[in-house]
Amino acid sequence: MLRAQALATGYTEREVFTAESGFDWSRLRSAGSELALFATQRLLELRIPTGKPGKEGSEAIAQYCERPPEDTVTLVLLPEIDWQGKQTKWFSALEATATMIEAVPVDRSRLPQWLKGRLARQQQSVDAEGLEFLADRVEGNLLAAQQEVKKLALLCPPGEISLEVLENSVANVSRFNPFQLVAAIHEGDMARIQRMLDGLKAEGEAPPLILWVLCNEVRTLARVRGMTRSGRPPQPSKVREMERIARRHSAKSVNALLLQAAEIDRMIKGLSQRDPWDALSALACGLSGTALMRAA
Repeated sequence: MLRAQALATGYTEREVFTAESGFDWSRLRSAGSELALFATQRLLELRIPTGKPGKEGSEAIAQYCERPPEDTVTLVLLPEIDWQGKQTKWFSALEATATMIEAVPVDRSRLPQWLKGRLARQQQSVDAEGLEFLADRVEGNLLAAQQEVKKLALLCPPGEISLEVLENSVANVSRFNPFQLVAAIHEGDMARIQRMLDGLKAEGEAPPLILWVLCNEVRTLARVRGMTRSGRPPQPSKVREMERIARRHSAKSVNALLLQAAEIDRMIKGLSQRDPWDALSALACGLSGTALMRAA
């Protein structure tokens, strides 16, 4: 959108610098001190894939920010910057000079609203039930989600799209990783937990990795409940996340989860004939504590 707006307002020349290993930072200094070719307005893109420009790059960026060229729109693209990176001289210079736009990851809770906005751009809408259906089909795969939205623009006229049309038109392109499973467990959404595990199995994800992720959560739960002090203490933010689940569990239920995890390890190693995927589903749902809370 920024590139399109720059082009529409007369910034017809575009120059791209990618600050990879060995990048010559004198090119940025020269770009900041010279008029654009034939005195045309230009868009200059500086891409820093690592988010760490180094000492020379830091000085070049700070110098550029002191007097940015008047005939140039400068677009700096960065990955996520941690708190230490945000204290650096070069980032502070950018922050003081530029407009900062953060591309926040679209998690499951925000996905229906994101889809609603994308549909609105092409004069289409879907009711709340349809948005939830669409979100389930595209979760974890934002590029494919955008492709499915564009496909709806080709298949359907402007206006509201019914759930029936969505069911017949939208492919299941959702993609998950084991760490996303943790969020569904904390939310206590057993249907989503099962959908994620089905997706991970279909994609060929290794059961040991999923078990490792779940075991980390069980061990954290045990520490939060004061059942053990072994291992690295969990971060305060992790403790706050786990406290809600901890209220659903007793010492007995946590011990049962630990025994389940040990048995799944035996299944994965071929020492038991049971299906480890069924057992992983039971462990994940048991960890969420939703069934325990309902029983109480």
